Amino acid sequence: MQKEVKEKPNYAIVAAVQIPSVTDIEFEASLNELRELAKTLGFTVVKTFVQKRAGFDVTAYLGAGKRQEIRDYVNNEYEITEVDEVVANLGDVEINTLLVDHEISPSQARNLELEVGCVVMDRTMVILEIFHRNARSRAARAQVEIARLGYMAPRMREAAKLAGSQGRQRSGEGGRGAGESQTELDRRKIRDRIAELQLEIVAMDAERKTQRARRQERQGIAGIALVGYTNAGKSTLMRALTGSEVLVANKLFATLDTTVRSLYPDSVPRILVSDTVGFIKNLPHGLVASFKSTLDEALDASLLLHVIDASDPGFVRQLEVTNEVLEEIGADVVPRLRIFNKIDYVGDAAAQAECEAALRAKYPDCIVMSAKRPDDVAKLHQTIVAFFQQDLVEAELFLPWSAQQWRGKIYASCQVLEERSDNDGAFLMVRGEAEAINRLREQVQGSSLD
Repeated sequence: MQKEVKEKPNYAIVAAVQIPSVTDIEFEASLNELRELAKTLGFTVVKTFVQKRAGFDVTAYLGAGKRQEIRDYVNNEYEITEVDEVVANLGDVEINTLLVDHEISPSQARNLELEVGCVVMDRTMVILEIFHRNARSRAARAQVEIARLGYMAPRMREAAKLAGSQGRQRSGEGGRGAGESQTELDRRKIRDRIAELQLEIVAMDAERKTQRARRQERQGIAGIALVGYTNAGKSTLMRALTGSEVLVANKLFATLDTTVRSLYPDSVPRILVSDTVGFIKNLPHGLVASFKSTLDEALDASLLLHVIDASDPGFVRQLEVTNEVLEEIGADVVPRLRIFNKIDYVGDAAAQAECEAALRAKYPDCIVMSAKRPDDVAKLHQTIVAFFQQDLVEAELFLPWSAQQWRGKIYASCQVLEERSDNDGAFLMVRGEAEAINRLREQVQGSSLD
């Protein structure tokens, strides 16, 4: 009889240096975010070490005294005087990872790892690992792999140093050349793999552009894209607006792949809603570049719904991060509607009313709502439809009895306001895009002449 094997828990500690230019509020918000990222990866954070310095230590990020303190903690060489963040007695707990709230150099990571005695992951590596685990589509997996390989390439030498002499040198067996460095071989493999993935992405981009062009050729279809900080509630709002069963999870980066669904109930013009990957402070530039094809949905949209977590005290910083990324990909010129979501998480009715009043005073054109309230979602639906109907025109279409096959297309492309008929055919008063109405008129006239 086989015994059930329990997965070993992953315990981690967090360390960060606060430099003078970073305020206490910004620093604490960044630490909280790193702890949430760690939770997404399956870590249990048991303690946080903080150090205030004029700058980062060039050799190992943290100062010598703080490194020794962490080493003692990892090795349980300390006296327990207070309850830690998760457990009071760490005697039976093995801490295997140190998470650093900055991107550090390969040599800093190696030196820090040697001194504290456990694996070191910086903020960028944590984000990359989350993306690696959560990517589902072929395009997203390829983009994430490129970013991870680009991150690992300059760190190969330091990894070889940690492995010792056996990890640095290999013999000439296998036709690789006598005395060739294992690091050089690995770097060559990384370069070749990145080149291969880039070719795949170019092919997938061409395929996506073709699909997008076909969508745009359809009559009366408009597009909106949900953008915003990770865990702001975009997927919940996507589900509420479209009635679709998209993934909803209370964790960072639950959604990486773009999802496209139709706005429900249907409207004229028909509106497609896209959910994009969330943004985060210090998002690795490799990931921003890699996910530009995914974020193309934002560039092609006629309207951006910028979703912001109203219940997060640091939402201003998150709003700025989203603005920066949108500007970097060239989507800052697309019309945008600010949506402050999760107002129901703020507190009681009085607290919600006070928060809503403050938000509307600072952002006059914003929408304050909860994606879990049907009435709020209905109001947002009306606002979205009104945006796309503001440039619609009204016109009359004549549909001969011999061309009734066009009736379904007219109803699908336009809003039929009134219909009357005589012996020759039907007269329909419609509202829609001028170009679509003219195209329908030409098609109906052409078919009646055949």
